[in-house]
Amino acid sequence: DNIPGALPPVGFFDPLGFAEKADENTMKRYREAELTHGRVSMLAVIGFLVGEKVEGSSFLFDASIKGPAISHLGQVPEGFWAILLIAIGATEQFRAEKGWVDPSEVPVDQPGLLK
Repeated sequence: DNIPGALPPVGFFDPLGFAEKADENTMKRYREAELTHGRVSMLAVIGFLVGEKVEGSSFLFDASIKGPAISHLGQVPEGFWAILLIAIGATEQFRAEKGWVDPSEVPVDQPGLLK
């Protein structure tokens, strides 16, 4: 119950028992994956909402993407996907090379501690 994120009244929440056989490094990997997936999902929601709001008025793709946000993916030019794939790959490569960093050493998510 001393892992960061364990809060009362639940404490350490692991209903499926993933942590039972996990060593410390595996737990760190699980925690990093959970944070990463949470951040990606938040960005996806923002992108979806922005896509609905700026329809037809965006500077991206000459404002040629129309219709509900759920149909926007199929309208994006293919070259954009290559650029996006390279950017995501470079970011993931940097993160993998950096490895686990203690949360107290992270330059973001802590107000006033930007390093």
